[in-house]
Amino acid sequence: MAASRIVIENCAVATVDAEDTEYASGHVVVAGDRVESVGPGPAPEGLAGVVRRVDGTGHLLTPGLVNTHHHFYQWITRGLATDHNLFDWLVALYPIWARIDEPMVRAAAQGSLAMMARGGVTTATDHHYVHPKGAGDLSGAIVDAATGTGVRLTLARGSMDRGASAGGLPPDFAVESLDEALAATGETVDRYHDASSDAMTQVAVAPCSPFSISTELLREGAELARSKGVRLHTHGSETVQEEQFCKELFGMGPTEYFESTGWLGPDVWMAHCVHMDDGDIAAFARTGTGVAHCPSSNARLGAGIARVPDMLAAGVPVGLGVDGTASNESGELHTELRNAVLVNRLGAHREAALSARQALRLGTYGGARVLGRAADIGSIEPGKLADLVLWRMDTLAHSSIADPVAALVLGAPAPVTLSLVGGRAVVEDGRLTLVDEDAVARAAAAEARRLARISDGA
Repeated sequence: MAASRIVIENCAVATVDAEDTEYASGHVVVAGDRVESVGPGPAPEGLAGVVRRVDGTGHLLTPGLVNTHHHFYQWITRGLATDHNLFDWLVALYPIWARIDEPMVRAAAQGSLAMMARGGVTTATDHHYVHPKGAGDLSGAIVDAATGTGVRLTLARGSMDRGASAGGLPPDFAVESLDEALAATGETVDRYHDASSDAMTQVAVAPCSPFSISTELLREGAELARSKGVRLHTHGSETVQEEQFCKELFGMGPTEYFESTGWLGPDVWMAHCVHMDDGDIAAFARTGTGVAHCPSSNARLGAGIARVPDMLAAGVPVGLGVDGTASNESGELHTELRNAVLVNRLGAHREAALSARQALRLGTYGGARVLGRAADIGSIEPGKLADLVLWRMDTLAHSSIADPVAALVLGAPAPVTLSLVGGRAVVEDGRLTLVDEDAVARAAAAEARRLARISDGA
């Protein structure tokens, strides 16, 4: 039986393929869950099995956005510790986060995913590393939330085993033992990871950060990931304090420390990477280690400006990340396109740092490459999964900007008329199709209040 087809035509198309092919007025044909064809002008006549035809006049069609770093649970602690640096922020919030449970994580994940999906994200990463004893099935809650929203998920199963008594930042009751962390991570991979090209859920091994995990957890976590054929993720080189911590505790900087524990390679990506010297960037380029660039979070916490132009010039894979919504209250990735351009232009390269099209590539193909999924998502090409976003560009906010890519990246947030994940509509006319946004908002607010009451009473 022939696959049903969806036709989107009469819109500007930015394919983000290797040649950055664009059409001022073009079309895409979706057959089943894959892109069948893309080209200029209207779609070919006489296509069989067309179940939907979308007139994209006044719109821009792009690949779906790919979020490479997030902490969904933080949706219910937004707006706290708003004037702190990273270490002080963590010290203030760890005692609160250590009291989360399964209903809280489910509601927070639903809120995080709903906000991202409504803003054009079709693949999202959640780095979840807080696993209090007796909290319930937190990984299951996150996977259920993503399944319900219809968005692809990379669940980076995080862990911490270095509590305050061992010189770490989190309180002791917020961490797992080494054996507990490794066992639970392995079970999560076995239960949820799908290695197929059209996977909706994949799992990565993701100990939290050098100041919350032991060297043994890093080293054995890398061995676990590679034995199971999954990717590795952690935080790296986020702040000056982290660099000082590593030098005092391990006698070397973060990049050298990571390499000594097996944590550089083409199957690894790290969040932030703000404080990287030339040698660090060269090591990432040599090993193919990826970076999740989180400009809003880096600015919110005063961490600094990552050297993204230098990373790209060296060949380092770079994608964009929302980061946790306690350090990026908007919770949206499409705003990171703009912020990546603006923040990086404050650095050494000034106006030549990043272009609008480079930012779009970071948020689509770059993210897919970082997650190891560039063969199937991140660009609009025949044979790739039909993860597509149709942005409305003819409203007051954008209608006078002739270049639709510049309008999308540098202008106000653009409304999403249609978002497809594997050819399935997850957003229509700015509203989610598979979940009730208002119910998600109410549940998240209720769980945020419950967490606040529990924390206040502790």
